[in-house]
Amino acid sequence: MVDESAYINAVGDLRTALVEYKPGQKEYDNTVACREEAFARYRPIFSTAHIPDLSKEEFTSFLYIENNRHWDHLYRKGLGAAADMNRLREALGLLLDEAQPIEKRFSEALGKVAGLGKAIASAILTVAYPEKYGVWNNTSEGALQKLGVWPQFERGEGIGARYAGVNSLLARLRADLGTDFWTLDLLWFSLPERDEVAPPPGVTPAEAAAIGGAFSLEKQLEDFLLDNWEHTVLGRDWDVGDGEGNDGDQYPTEVGPIDILAKHKTKPAFLVVELKRGQSSDQTVGQVLRYIGFVKKQLAKDGQTVEGLIIAHKADKATAYAISTLQNVKMMTYGIEFHLTDFAGLP
Repeated sequence: MVDESAYINAVGDLRTALVEYKPGQKEYDNTVACREEAFARYRPIFSTAHIPDLSKEEFTSFLYIENNRHWDHLYRKGLGAAADMNRLREALGLLLDEAQPIEKRFSEALGKVAGLGKAIASAILTVAYPEKYGVWNNTSEGALQKLGVWPQFERGEGIGARYAGVNSLLARLRADLGTDFWTLDLLWFSLPERDEVAPPPGVTPAEAAAIGGAFSLEKQLEDFLLDNWEHTVLGRDWDVGDGEGNDGDQYPTEVGPIDILAKHKTKPAFLVVELKRGQSSDQTVGQVLRYIGFVKKQLAKDGQTVEGLIIAHKADKATAYAISTLQNVKMMTYGIEFHLTDFAGLP
């Protein structure tokens, strides 16, 4: 169940965003063209008739935005799902079997293959059955939470039942907006950005520009960390995600999205990673503590601990003093190397 007043407001916000997607406007025309192109390419591939013959190349091609024309970063987890194609074919055959309830087959399919998370599975369902299924990923979940209409689930409720609930909400929004699941999944990006922090009083234009540059730099750092996680010091001990098949990139919570959520490979522990962007030290530490509290309350069980890590371009005394009183929060800094080499000349 969702709060009806919040739902009405959410429909209003999304209807305003939908104005950008009208026939004749570039955004809408590009959306429709991309949708039809993706459907023409991948609906036959993700049909129950073709799944027994699905090749690794066909599946992995779908994981890249230049091919699926809609979803970025699916390859981060999805490439691992293709390691055992026999199990993947079995899982996808189950996922796409309309003779079984969606809550049952969604859960069982994801349980068969590591890397086949909710984002990939629901994207495949949207392509295979565009009139029936919407997309559940960290972006859509975070947006629905921001709109105040995220469904309330019992703790421990299975991922299949949760997807059925999310899909029911998405179907209602789709009908009330008079749009399709593909376009609905683009509207989340038209909602206000998170963490829009005004510069403190007295900040000069040059300092404000530096803050903006740091924000952009740390967004690139986030992408770099996630794309190269296994080659970093963090990748030795931690896996990105919550251990339940959900991606840890911009992990959605009711108190805002966690930059990166990771689970220890051998110990019962979670790691909350927060990148220090343009906000103050107090805001950064406060965010980490809020996220740690959420993970302790909603995810941790059986004695699992929760640690926090702040990653910044450079250390500052305010943050250092703040975390010196916290046993479970640490800080790391990063650097950027820039090299020039002599041009060897024409061959």
